[in-house]
Amino acid sequence: MYYIDLLILILFVVLSVVFLTLFERKVLGYIQYRSGPNKVGYLGIFQPFSDAIKLFSSEQMIPYMSNFLVYFFCPIFSFFISLIVWLVFPFLINVVDFNFGILFFLCCTSLSVYGIMVSGWSSCSFYSLLGGLRAVAQTISYEVSLSMILLSFIFLISSYSFIDFYYFQYYVWFFFLAFPLAMCWGSSCLAETNRSPYDFAEGESELVSGFNVEYSSSGFAYIFLGEYCKIIFMSVLYVIIFFGWDLDFYLFFFSVSFICFFFIWVRGTLPRYRYDKLMYMCWSGYLPVSLNYFIFFLGFKCLIIY
Repeated sequence: MYYIDLLILILFVVLSVVFLTLFERKVLGYIQYRSGPNKVGYLGIFQPFSDAIKLFSSEQMIPYMSNFLVYFFCPIFSFFISLIVWLVFPFLINVVDFNFGILFFLCCTSLSVYGIMVSGWSSCSFYSLLGGLRAVAQTISYEVSLSMILLSFIFLISSYSFIDFYYFQYYVWFFFLAFPLAMCWGSSCLAETNRSPYDFAEGESELVSGFNVEYSSSGFAYIFLGEYCKIIFMSVLYVIIFFGWDLDFYLFFFSVSFICFFFIWVRGTLPRYRYDKLMYMCWSGYLPVSLNYFIFFLGFKCLIIY
């Protein structure tokens, strides 16, 4: 039964990724005064499936000078890391009981850097290597702020389990208790998932397509699936951390859908940031805020204990 539950979880995560791509194309279409995909099926509902068939059935081009095995397995590794991180989702029915979910999440996000870095290096292309290096610098920088925000809440709830966020937000949401941290977390999630306006790993104007420039067919599809899977997980995590999930079933998924919409809305609205300003914002903006909140929560906890 355990393996069947995990299989169902993976199936629904992949299906949600499929329909998130359709949702993104529709929203971006309406932002740009066009209707988006509307030909394949009713209102274009089968468009993501036709895209998947096209990607997985087309021929895969392999660069002659690439390190073949590493080049081939890196997208699969990235997709696997994006799926396995869903194990920390706090199921009340105890499909997976994770008492150290926060630590597991931090380990998985740290490992995802290697997939991007090695895929950029193994292509043996200058543009893909440059995109990989950019992605590594950006992801490592914003992992620090994400870790400090999570560390603040670890001291507050005295647990490494995500399910305890449910119990500690029964009366008041952390969104109101730590509003600046909620804003920092949302912006850091955009940078962590390489989304616009922080999509420097895939800056088309200067890097062609970033670290995945040499990938086609199924390799590109796995990178694409991994990125969108991470977007949905970050949206779910945002709702769990800052709103608990003492919500109605429909309200919980509406909240997750709204955070996903926020990712798309930002992409269609804001221009790309400058790279040096991105790094400056992390180290001199978000990090001091998260450190101050960490000290505040630590003192608050010590005051309660003693």
